[in-house]
Amino acid sequence: MNSHVLPTYARVDVAFERGEGAWLYTAAGDRYLDFTSGVAVNALGHAHPKLIAALTEQAQKVWHVSNLYRIPGAERLADRLCAASFADFVFFCNSGTEAIEGAIKMARKYQAVSGKPERYRIITFEGAFHGRTLAALSATGNKKYLDGFGPPVEGFDQVAYGDIELVKKAIGPETAGILIEPVMGEGGVRVVPSAFLRALRELCDKHGLMLIFDEVQTGIGRTGALFAHQLTGVEPDIMALAKALGGGFPVGAFLGTAEAAKGMTPGTHGSTFGGNPLAMAVANAVLDVVMEDGFLDKVKQSALRLKQRLAEVKDRYPSVIAEVRGEGLLMGLRLVPPVSEMVDELRAEKMLTPAAGDNVVRLLPPLIIGEEEISEAVSRIDRACARLAQTHARAAKQGAA
Repeated sequence: MNSHVLPTYARVDVAFERGEGAWLYTAAGDRYLDFTSGVAVNALGHAHPKLIAALTEQAQKVWHVSNLYRIPGAERLADRLCAASFADFVFFCNSGTEAIEGAIKMARKYQAVSGKPERYRIITFEGAFHGRTLAALSATGNKKYLDGFGPPVEGFDQVAYGDIELVKKAIGPETAGILIEPVMGEGGVRVVPSAFLRALRELCDKHGLMLIFDEVQTGIGRTGALFAHQLTGVEPDIMALAKALGGGFPVGAFLGTAEAAKGMTPGTHGSTFGGNPLAMAVANAVLDVVMEDGFLDKVKQSALRLKQRLAEVKDRYPSVIAEVRGEGLLMGLRLVPPVSEMVDELRAEKMLTPAAGDNVVRLLPPLIIGEEEISEAVSRIDRACARLAQTHARAAKQGAA
């Protein structure tokens, strides 16, 4: 079918008419188990009644006023995010990549108003992913994504992940901060060890640098804590959020301590749509649910149940699954066959999953996932593994012959 939508996505030829909880439905009535969640966005699943109520109620009042005026919903959401985190200030935007751009600007501005305007460079890590705008792509450093768009934005020094000595060597007189994801989602669901994050915190404190956490994918309960870094005991100076914050409505944010934010004065940053009343109503409703007593405990229980069941599947099919990794309900299966084969096999099982780097398929169920849906997911993964194991065993026999 011809489309006038710019062909920048290799889209799967399936469209969904409606969703409910962890399930999506096509117009023909086919039902898919959604372990993509809009790539970690639909944290409360599809058509959550509290989100629908919040959006509908606000839609009948006011949608957009711009940031020339106070927005009470934004003030309330900022108060709540700061009360639940290390931060003192929040800026609302519309996406994860905007949140990263703002976080980079905050780190650079902090250095400038601290009398060190020469400090503008940010240390980042191989295998990371921070977004698709030019600066975020330059922070990511993936040549494939940068190819054809001219020179990368200046100011990023990428080092191999996990080697603190390389980080030390990368720090120079122009370094402003260090940017890292507590769990590298796109990069293969790699959980960054707490000891490494602590070492980065110590380096930032020693050298007067800003520690920036990219929690665009991990924030708002995905790992079983409200923010992934809270599992490590390491606090950043600046943090980027998006995805689950709006539960499906586009919203992003970057947060900072009062010290980190001291340069962000009137006129230094802006967004026409950021913090609009519709987005704030939905994001506040998301927090209402995620911060209910026991909600995050249930996420941890579901994550443990899923991880245990996946470990059993791995043991049954070592020729297909090399490793089960992840934190909370951000899970990954590192595969032996190409990851595209598993994504296709699971889609044949009417289960939706996204691929990641390091030959990993991500499992990103909504945080409201129940025992029955976890069992259903594991059964579908098991059947997909059985077919892949047979296919590759046959291919190996034919190759040997």
